[in-house]
This record gives sequence, structure tokens and C-alpha cells, in this order.
Amino acid sequence: MIRICFLLTVLTGTVSAFLASTKSSRNYLSSTETFLFDKLFEEEGMLGKGITVGKIQVCLRSMDRSDSSIFSLLEDHADLDSSENEDLSRMANDVCLDLMRKSDDWVSACSTSKWFSGKDATKAEGYYNELSNEIATKFEKEYYPDEDDETVGGPTLVVVSLVLEIQGDSTKFDGSGYSISQTKEVLSSIASDCLIDDGYCVNAVEALWTPSERKEVLAKNDIIVDFPELVDF
Repeated sequence: MIRICFLLTVLTGTVSAFLASTKSSRNYLSSTETFLFDKLFEEEGMLGKGITVGKIQVCLRSMDRSDSSIFSLLEDHADLDSSENEDLSRMANDVCLDLMRKSDDWVSACSTSKWFSGKDATKAEGYYNELSNEIATKFEKEYYPDEDDETVGGPTLVVVSLVLEIQGDSTKFDGSGYSISQTKEVLSSIASDCLIDDGYCVNAVEALWTPSERKEVLAKNDIIVDFPELVDF
């Protein structure tokens, strides 16, 4: 498992609130009404209001481990030696572009996201960590075939995951896995928004992929067992 994790910005804030009880069953806000109410008074930035935390996962075929394979492209990003927002956001942009260039090899995909008010930055960071840890736990598994298996180091499936915490509510995460075109739209949206304001709209980003070792082979059965959330095209 290869894991690149960069925490670019930590947002902190102090929020005061008052709670009042009422005996009337009619005086309440539904979760949807609360969501819209929060957004109504939220300060708007370059990418909209609040904070969005999301992930996208793409499974694709790799026929070899050559310099032009997805392995080689992703490994280039693992060598990044910088903590600058511009460089780290460009890394996220590059991962999205690498995946789109390999769209002919896509097998399945999925994505999810959650919006947070700017005053809930701590909750947003917690959800980001939750997504990252959930994926990393799966990626700790190694996929080594039998020693006498001729597929050692040969063709394999690859699962690439990108977890992102970004300011605003305009970055698209919905639709991956339903069609190739919708998955491209999600990747394109993330790639573009990562570069807004020289990358300073990105709070945190993490890229993970498996298998990582050159001899590992990820089979379809492994995908079904370990990544059931992926939706086949």
C-alpha cells in the first residue's frame, strides 16, 4: 500500500451557542431545514460556502508495471518533497489527470462527500480523518499470489483513492461509478478546484493506491471482498 498524506491547513474556531427547550412539538427544524439555514448565513469564499470533505475511488486495469503504467505515474507523486500548498494541490490535480488519461482502463468507481459549516471545521477534519483511516485500513492488506503463479507481477487491477478536504461547496463529488462520463466530471471538478487561489482552498489531501509492490496482483474477487462500495461501469 502506498499512502501520501498531506495536511495543508488546520482550521480552528470558537463557536458559542445557546440551547432552549420548548414544550411545543411544532417548534423544530428538520435536518434539511437546518442545513439550508446554516448555508444561508455562511460566509462565501472562492468555491462557495463552508467546507466539503469527500473521497473518490477508481478501480482500473494495469497490464504491466512499465514507465507508462498507472503505477509509475503515481509513484512519481510519492517522491514529492514539498509542503507548499501550490505543490501539494498540484499533486492532487495530477492524480486526477492521470486517472482521466487512463479512463479506457477503468472498471469501477465510487465517491461520497459531506458538507460542513465553516464553524464546524473540527468536525470536517474529523470526517476527513475517518475517511482516510477507513481506506488505509483496507490498503494495509497485501495481495501476493502463489509463488508458482505465472501472474506474479503481471496484469492486475489497481484501486486508487483520493481523499480531499476543500473549502466551499462547489466541488462535485456525486456520480462516480454511475457512468464513465460522470466519473470524469467528478475528477475534472476536483482537479480544477484544487488549483483555485494557488491551492490555498485545499485544507488536506491524501492519495492512496493498492497494490503497491511490483509482485502483488489484485484480482476481481479481491475487489468484491475488500471494496464492495465500488460500482462497475
